[in-house]
Amino acid sequence: MKTKARLKALITGGAGFIGANIARQWLALGHQAVVLDNLSSGYERNLVPECAFINGDIRDELAVERAIEGCQVVFNLAASVGNQRSLDHPLEDSDVNVLGLLRVLQAARRHKIRKLVHSSSAGIFGELKTLPIREDHPQDPDSPYGVSKLAGEKHCLAYNKLYAMDNVCLRYFNVYGPLQRYDAYGNVIPIFATRALDGEAITIFGDGEQTRDFVHVRDVAAANIASAVTPGVRGAFNIGSASRVTINRLAQLVISAAGVAVPIKHGPSRPGDVRDSLADTRAASAAFNYNPQFDLGEGLAEYLTWLKADRLSSCV
Repeated sequence: MKTKARLKALITGGAGFIGANIARQWLALGHQAVVLDNLSSGYERNLVPECAFINGDIRDELAVERAIEGCQVVFNLAASVGNQRSLDHPLEDSDVNVLGLLRVLQAARRHKIRKLVHSSSAGIFGELKTLPIREDHPQDPDSPYGVSKLAGEKHCLAYNKLYAMDNVCLRYFNVYGPLQRYDAYGNVIPIFATRALDGEAITIFGDGEQTRDFVHVRDVAAANIASAVTPGVRGAFNIGSASRVTINRLAQLVISAAGVAVPIKHGPSRPGDVRDSLADTRAASAAFNYNPQFDLGEGLAEYLTWLKADRLSSCV
């Protein structure tokens, strides 16, 4: 994936766990990066010293304008994330995910940046009608988060038509991996892992037979970079592992990786949660050679090792 030209990228939300992993891979390829993040959900210790850092919000036009100066690529990861967060804070969800993105798109257009890679979500699909999920699956989101991510996609793709841009929307399935910390609104894996390490019961909402497609963050970072540097790539693509696991099985795998014995209990199903999920990633494979590398069992073992070390370092 190495490219000859040295490129400078703006990474919004670059202190978050996906953005920080992108920054590390991007720099390893010899490129430069500027991170714009308000640290509302990201962590300053995720930042890479070689990246310029601007503490700011994508809803702040002046901050975006300052951060994007001299860039050739934008990775837009700044977002209000998650179904439950959007149910609790629907106005903030759209303010960040739609209006904030529009400010980034406008700045990219003014600076004649052709390639913006936008982080979208499988949440745009809503309850699934067919598996695996192709890009042309009906889009009927069940939460304000899914609606705002779908609106963001539509804006990016409209800018492709209007302004001859090559914007890419990557529809993430359930991303996990190093730098992902516990957040009550966050992904199920850090929640399960943190509770297991604390010796607390793991709660599964519903019967646990719902399935999810979990994809390692380094595979997601590789997809971002490949779609950014591959000429002519534009449009929307699914980014998952192309495999799925039940939440009951996931809980068992996390407990095994944590090396502890904690009980599993069940709670009521949550509104906005889909029953099954499985990505068809063939379009991304054909367009920019996306090929996920990480097995879930191995990825969980690596993640628990990282999480244990991170918790120890934060206590020092």
